[in-house]
Amino acid sequence: MRARVRFGVVAFVATSFLAFPHVVGGRVVDLGVVMAWLAPASLLLAIDGQTARRAALVGGISGWLAHAAILHWIFVVTAVYGRAPTAVGVIAPIGLALYPAVFVAAVAAVYASLARRGCAGPFVFAAIWVAGDHARHFVFSGFPWGVIGYAQHGNPWLLGLAPVTGVLGLSFVTALGGAALAIAVGAARSGISRPHRRMLVAGAGVAAALGIGAFSQALAPPFRGGSLRVGVLQGNVDQGMKWSPEFADTTMRTYEDLARRAVAQGARLVVWPETAVPGSVETEPGFGPRLSALAIEIGVPMVVGAVGVEPARDDWRFFDSGYVFDAQGRRLDRYDKAHLVPFGEYLPWRPLLGRFLRAVATGIARDDVTAGPGARSVLLPLDPDGGGPPAGSDAIARGEAERIVRAGIPICYELLFPDLMRGFAGDGGELLLAITNDAWYGRTGAPYQFLAITELRSAESRLWTARAANTGVSAFIDERGRTVAATEIFEEAVLVHDVPLRGPDAPSTFYVRHGDVFAWLCWLGVVVALVASRRLPRGGEREAVSDEERPGVPVAGRPPPHLSS
Repeated sequence: MRARVRFGVVAFVATSFLAFPHVVGGRVVDLGVVMAWLAPASLLLAIDGQTARRAALVGGISGWLAHAAILHWIFVVTAVYGRAPTAVGVIAPIGLALYPAVFVAAVAAVYASLARRGCAGPFVFAAIWVAGDHARHFVFSGFPWGVIGYAQHGNPWLLGLAPVTGVLGLSFVTALGGAALAIAVGAARSGISRPHRRMLVAGAGVAAALGIGAFSQALAPPFRGGSLRVGVLQGNVDQGMKWSPEFADTTMRTYEDLARRAVAQGARLVVWPETAVPGSVETEPGFGPRLSALAIEIGVPMVVGAVGVEPARDDWRFFDSGYVFDAQGRRLDRYDKAHLVPFGEYLPWRPLLGRFLRAVATGIARDDVTAGPGARSVLLPLDPDGGGPPAGSDAIARGEAERIVRAGIPICYELLFPDLMRGFAGDGGELLLAITNDAWYGRTGAPYQFLAITELRSAESRLWTARAANTGVSAFIDERGRTVAATEIFEEAVLVHDVPLRGPDAPSTFYVRHGDVFAWLCWLGVVVALVASRRLPRGGEREAVSDEERPGVPVAGRPPPHLSS
């Protein structure tokens, strides 16, 4: 029993880690399409036959170790760029991993409890898994990094489910497939040669999901909103020098040159990364006029990441913002990031923790960023050639621009939260202009894991995404969630691509309109199973079996009841 548990824990940690992209020897290794199925199977094997309390312990340890490995890049964020002591950098990912570990423990405990009462099975396990992944999106503001559905970002058939179920539908199918594998392993251990019925049903469910996803992709309506040639800029500005006043002019000249290169390649919209401008557009005179002059020079609109500043009662309020400049140099709009990074952009309980955290991590900001009101689209006025409206016109007010495109500007961390992202498409967005600064992650797998998350946002909304990242990965992602062009990390680059537009009258996806209906149905299924289990004695229909046949003990001729129930 102990050997089996140890094997399951080690297998869960290894397969969970390998399910996500990592940089090995300078190359990106992404085994998610295979490893994603093995992680849930490993957890089931580890908790097979355990009590709920024991399963919670095994699941918690498994989830803790797995996510500490997945989140190893937090060391770079804290120790390298946060300038915290090395010991703090080592502790940070280990401590943060406790958050997802709690949900893995809960999944394991609930399933083990149901299994011992005969109310479990592959579909129940998948529903419980989805409930756990869903909770990670909102409990204590949420941190859904490492949700297993993202490991399937390279599976084109499963991506076809995203417009209806969101990423959690991919989590469900992955967990269902993992349960089928666990039943197969249990049957093999028990010497059963023929396939088990529940394994076949679960396998059929996976096959049906793959077929539905492929069918959905094939039947997706074409875009009828024309296209826009977009250029994304990657300045590769060193994070350690990014906010240095002495380096500000160099940063601006770098991005100005990249913008000119993008327009020379035909770009009719230029997108700068998150906080590419090392200061405030409103309050620092060196930035706003300079950006306006550049927009006039290149003759196309720009979306620019910068610090937003507004006066407050006794001080200033700061925002992580995306600005819209038209081709006449006018600042038309500003979108403010709505979902902020705890301990990165604001300190929870700052009066209590602020002095201590600044003492151990000198890179932590002294002021909190203020959250914006929520996701919404912005207006991009384009002339007949795709650039800005004619000089001196007020095209937005009079509606005389040849084309006014509505775009969402998700900023960095917001991309992790599909429910918030629905707001961009739901507000009429025809494309997504994702701006981020992934320099914090260093040369780890995190930029590629974050790219996978962005791919799911495109698949859920069926919108193209132009992604501008300071140090990469900058990319273009089509409406099916496939990356069609991308840069390398830590290189200066310009990426230009024709982006099909959804069109202002095209319908939104089911997921954009209704959100996590599928996830809430899984919650309902879990509740029904829990209520039903209370009506059964412990052990369910097997209450009368002999001690040798109690749940968790293999019996000749059938797999362990925990896996076959």
